[in-house]
Amino acid sequence: MSTLTSVTCNTCLNEACLIKKNCLTAEAEKFIKQRIAFFCKKGQQFIIEGAPVQGLFFIQKGKAKVVQTGINGREQIVRFSKDGEIIGHRGFAVGDQYHISAEALEDTMVCNFSNRVMLEMLKDIPELTYEMMLFYARELNRSETKVRKIAQMTVRERVVDTLLYIDRKFGHTNQLLNLQLSRQEIADFSGTTEEQVIRILSMLKKEGLIRSVGKKIGIAELQKMKNEISEHNYYLAS
Repeated sequence: MSTLTSVTCNTCLNEACLIKKNCLTAEAEKFIKQRIAFFCKKGQQFIIEGAPVQGLFFIQKGKAKVVQTGINGREQIVRFSKDGEIIGHRGFAVGDQYHISAEALEDTMVCNFSNRVMLEMLKDIPELTYEMMLFYARELNRSETKVRKIAQMTVRERVVDTLLYIDRKFGHTNQLLNLQLSRQEIADFSGTTEEQVIRILSMLKKEGLIRSVGKKIGIAELQKMKNEISEHNYYLAS
């Protein structure tokens, strides 16, 4: 990882970032100056599970996965993050150690605000505090939705839902998802095994619902894929 100084919050083009949207004021300038920005190459971790909490991380540009160690040491992907999204919020201000790790899925630029700086910002900038409150409410809703999803859906439905979620969140180009994941990563997010994912993807491809070019996967029949899980009346929000 290398530290960056060229892009500031004022010059950043990421309009989805809560800091960008709420902290470009004279009062916030003293906090913005204390931000640390750094570059992560694909595959690099910037949060390590069990490490001391170092505040909040904002994806300036790129993609990352958030992973938690489950039973028997197996990794579970709990979330994928893109431009403007926050990582590390569950440990912020309430714990001493991170219970997750975060890894760049491509070359990614990340901004970090320490615990002290973030707490001072939340005390002094009510607009940011309000937006963070809404952010936590949405995160709680997403977590509860995912728990219901895993409990109620079949393995095939969970894999289908994962592909639809990735398509909604990251989009696609030429019918191929803009986020390339390994079969194991799909399994780690879907709550199943790599072998089951390989089998289900093969079935979906034979049925003409998905397509693949090399390791890239695409959705060929979007509505039919949605129909697969329509009876559950909800989709995992992006």
